[in-house]
Amino acid sequence: MFALLSILLSKRGKNAFIGMSVSTIAIILGGSGIEVKEFEQSIFSISLDWMLLEILVLSLIFIPIELFLPKRSEQTKFHPEWKTDLIYLFKAQLLVQYTAVAVKLPAELFFSDIGMGQVHIFVSHLPFLMQLFLAMFVADLFQYLIHRLFHANSFLWRFHAVHHSIKYVDWISGSRLHVVDIFVTRSFSYIPLYVLGFSNDVFYVYVVIVAIQAVTAHANTRIPFGPLKYLLVTPQYHHWHHSKDKKIYNKNFAIHFPFIDKIFGTYYLPEESWPEEMGLENEKFPKGYFRQFIYPFHRDPKSFEPSNPSTR
Repeated sequence: MFALLSILLSKRGKNAFIGMSVSTIAIILGGSGIEVKEFEQSIFSISLDWMLLEILVLSLIFIPIELFLPKRSEQTKFHPEWKTDLIYLFKAQLLVQYTAVAVKLPAELFFSDIGMGQVHIFVSHLPFLMQLFLAMFVADLFQYLIHRLFHANSFLWRFHAVHHSIKYVDWISGSRLHVVDIFVTRSFSYIPLYVLGFSNDVFYVYVVIVAIQAVTAHANTRIPFGPLKYLLVTPQYHHWHHSKDKKIYNKNFAIHFPFIDKIFGTYYLPEESWPEEMGLENEKFPKGYFRQFIYPFHRDPKSFEPSNPSTR
């Protein structure tokens, strides 16, 4: 899988081709039948096979949707930054899993003695679907708060600006998030779910839902969602969050429920219109994964400083 990606992403895929050839020969010679002894699993295990399966399923769903029902038909799949976005896609799926596991122990360690016993009992007795809805609301509320902070704080904005540098918004580019952005945002979403005592089944279903929802919100599709667009975050709703229009900036922070934006006065959804342009005002933002990764840590007076949305 990774060798195939290397061939696609690299102009010189000779090494990847050799790797694929060696692997194929090893399988033919019976390498796949070699017995591997059991080993102790780490508490921070990451499911690579689940990540690949998830990306495969998302590809089978959203590639046809964007191919046959695009909102912006002039936006090609192989736009100038698609290779960078593909790297972000794989990295984001791994980090979402890692964060879900990594924050569990600290959450239990630091919040186990705050008297949440009765809350745990109440939550555990709720029907599964009610638990799931409540978990989505709680996670979205905390995600909303940290999302606004990323916009309001000039230092945090340097990390979040990576996400807003997207000019070609589609299902893959929605994963363009700095490592710090993903870890902090997901931690703020996951820790309350652990603290409030939601079941493991609810938690893992939520992790899947938020992955699908995040991809859907960025998809380049004109699918009509009807009245659902007032209940759930849709592509039209979230694309306005990426608008270049100064008047619309600092709107639509929620990722699940638009009513959270209504509560805080940041709701914006014209009936049928979509933003004309998306991305940052200045076009000099660094290109490529590595440059975008180091950008928030490296202050060069001559480099581009993305305008903080709180000052717009």
